[in-house]
Amino acid sequence: MKWADVAGNTIRYEFRPGSGIPAAGTPAAGEPVVFIHEMGGSLNSWDRLLSRAEITRPVLRYDTRGCGMSEKLRDVPTMDELADDLVQLLELVGIQGPVTLAGCATGSAVALTCAARHPQSVSAVVAMSPVTEVAVARRLTLLDVGDRMERHGLRSIVDASLATSYAPALVDDQEVFNEFRARWLANDPTSFAYQYRMLADLDIRGAFDQVACPVLVMSGRHDPLRPPALSKGVASKLARASYVELDTGHFMHVQAPAQVARTLNEFLNTV
Repeated sequence: MKWADVAGNTIRYEFRPGSGIPAAGTPAAGEPVVFIHEMGGSLNSWDRLLSRAEITRPVLRYDTRGCGMSEKLRDVPTMDELADDLVQLLELVGIQGPVTLAGCATGSAVALTCAARHPQSVSAVVAMSPVTEVAVARRLTLLDVGDRMERHGLRSIVDASLATSYAPALVDDQEVFNEFRARWLANDPTSFAYQYRMLADLDIRGAFDQVACPVLVMSGRHDPLRPPALSKGVASKLARASYVELDTGHFMHVQAPAQVARTLNEFLNTV
């Protein structure tokens, strides 16, 4: 793991070169894939997916500002800032040319915003359970959750939160779930609360018209936070999007890594 100073914030990241030999004629066979984790996650959120043998391309993953072991937030970030962080990190790491961005939940929002703001840097986007906007009716609830976690800590809400996003029926490996829960609890409560305040006002749909690259929208059939209808709606508003449903939940990269790896590779080999 390494750290970089990005826009005045310390960001932890990891870059690993590609492994294996791509199929002959595969477009952009050596093009890196950048993985952007969900809100409250970290670069370790991708451990299970990246252990799959199907993932052979170069990979950059990182803790977005305020998350994991990156510098913690002291104000509400914006999607534009998070997207610009990514482009600056690519420059600092020395990655030349366009990359594929793969994000989950709010990580998908970062990826789509980056594709809109920096089209020369993004060749394709994979949006898993994309959180691109929040209903007005949910705004006060999200602000209240942020306030509660800041006052009482994450342990006061962790089980209620994961009961929805990581239901027992989706736990195929108890140790994997325990690690996911532990990482979630290890978040800084104040920094995480600022992320919830960002989420309460989130709406990037105005940027959809500027996303020119191919996009794969992946939805989980058992995702109550972003049901398939919402993800399918996102795909319908993007000019070059395709849509697929998987038999999984909100954190599909953790809950169903084999399905996600296979679907991701099929998409990358066609764009």
